[in-house]
Amino acid sequence: VFFINGYLKGSWFEAFLFSISVAIGLTPEMLPMIVTGNLTKGAIELSKKKTIVKKLDAIHNFGAMNILCTDKTGTLTQDKVAVVKYINFNGDEDDYVLYLAYLNSFFQTGLKNLMDRAILEFEEQHYGVKHEFKKVDELPFDFERRRMSVILEDNHSKRFMITKGAIEEMLHASEFVEIDDITIPMTQEIREKIVDLVSKLNEDGMRVIGITKKYLPQDRDLNFTIKDECEMNFIGMLGFLDPAKDGVSDVLKNLNEYGVDIKILTGDNELVTRKICKDIDLKITGCLNGNTLEVLNDTQLKDLLKTTNIFCKLSPIDKSRIVKLLKEMGNTVGYMGDGINDAPALKQCDVGISVDTAMDIAKESAQIILLEKDLSVLLEGVIVGRKIYTNMIKYLKMTASSNFGNVFSVVLASAFLPFLPMLPIQILFQNLLYDISQISIPWDNVDKEEIITPKNWNAKNVAKFMIYIGPLSSIFDVLTFLLMFYIFKANTLASQDLFHTGWFIESIISQTLIIHLIRTRKIPFIQSNANIKVILLTTTIMIFAIFVPYSKLSTTLGFVPLASSYYFWLFLIILGYFLIVLVMKKYFIKKFNDWL
Repeated sequence: VFFINGYLKGSWFEAFLFSISVAIGLTPEMLPMIVTGNLTKGAIELSKKKTIVKKLDAIHNFGAMNILCTDKTGTLTQDKVAVVKYINFNGDEDDYVLYLAYLNSFFQTGLKNLMDRAILEFEEQHYGVKHEFKKVDELPFDFERRRMSVILEDNHSKRFMITKGAIEEMLHASEFVEIDDITIPMTQEIREKIVDLVSKLNEDGMRVIGITKKYLPQDRDLNFTIKDECEMNFIGMLGFLDPAKDGVSDVLKNLNEYGVDIKILTGDNELVTRKICKDIDLKITGCLNGNTLEVLNDTQLKDLLKTTNIFCKLSPIDKSRIVKLLKEMGNTVGYMGDGINDAPALKQCDVGISVDTAMDIAKESAQIILLEKDLSVLLEGVIVGRKIYTNMIKYLKMTASSNFGNVFSVVLASAFLPFLPMLPIQILFQNLLYDISQISIPWDNVDKEEIITPKNWNAKNVAKFMIYIGPLSSIFDVLTFLLMFYIFKANTLASQDLFHTGWFIESIISQTLIIHLIRTRKIPFIQSNANIKVILLTTTIMIFAIFVPYSKLSTTLGFVPLASSYYFWLFLIILGYFLIVLVMKKYFIKKFNDWL
């Protein structure tokens, strides 16, 4: 534009100012405000639903999410764990199992999980026994051993270790079985009997841990290590029940309808997980456990991730690895969890979701915090995120296409007109009005068709839209040029103000109208209406633009009043523009199966 106007019209300084004004007009300077306004509006909307957004851009990721990975305990279940079984290896109820479990949970100094808290509910019947012992040492829980131990000493200076943990690990560390103060060797038959009992409890939806005990010599040093967790006496098992949440089935079904696949990542075993999935009507398409994951390379695991939705007995690293590979496969991944073992996955995912009652490290790692463990809020967040994306992409596409068309119009007009097609101040004023008309976009309505599937940024889609829709406005700009040049005789330097005024009004009305044309794939004003704020603001801007040439501003801006016959021609031009965009919109949607 600078070189064409400078060369053809001879005034390089005027051409420089004009080209700079065009460049400013083409810049989508409202993008930061539109994006921030949308995200802030979404955060406020979610806060009313008891959801705190720590990072604004997480709201967009919420909408773009097509896979939700979730821990089982506390998210799909009621998070009200209760001890419902305490049995020995024969399957008989045994108070001694609960007694040792209570001592272990009471004396441990690490973070007490849901099962610890459930065991400590039995304080009334065990209140006195805890004063009969003092703690000598402790071996904290870790996700590789999957157990923890306390070393106690009674009033007679007798020392012993009490260990609780996952059944497989406890059986591996046990060489004896103790029942009624009688110790017998752990045989293969007894081991199989214990495994069968645990399987039956798992099938009923119970999580099961084992309790073991080991007597320690008094004269040994106090430097206890995990190597001491061996040759133990297996005492029995505790069964915990955490029922599925009410309404979870409906929420997961609704999320699936909105294109969000659910994958369960849990540290529990397969039987317990399958029981919960059955209770919440979640169809299992495949199941993997942590041991299998360890022997698979990333390529093999990616193939299985396409069809598998249940992952059991996972370590925190396993969860993080699954999330990482899902992202590498092109998915936008959300993760919901509330425990220490969920922290790595919460950091790795695109949008981390936790709850207000979660462990501090889980809340720190998440971007979105639910003040209530209500999964229905997840669906609300997905819908809000997609509305925000749609309103942001509306602005981007309408600005890109409109500006692209203006480039053609300005270049054509600059090449053939004996004067500038519009003065720099007029371009800037027009751009100001157009920007003001877009302020209400964050409040615009969004058609359901635009939020039913996950949406993510795609520059190629914006480019296609710009190329197909942008030049349409240039066609009608050229018609306006011809109208002003030949019908209204605005074809000399003396009459350039008339030309500027005619194009200014046509341009601002067509640019403002494009908001309604692009905001929906439907027919605007008939099949889909914008929010009242959008309608009022765009209408006000168009009326104000028509009024400007008749106001005192006209002197400052270089506009002149137009003949009444101009508005008849303007109506035909705008009507033609409206109809051709509708036709091209229908063609674009049919060709690319996409609009916003």
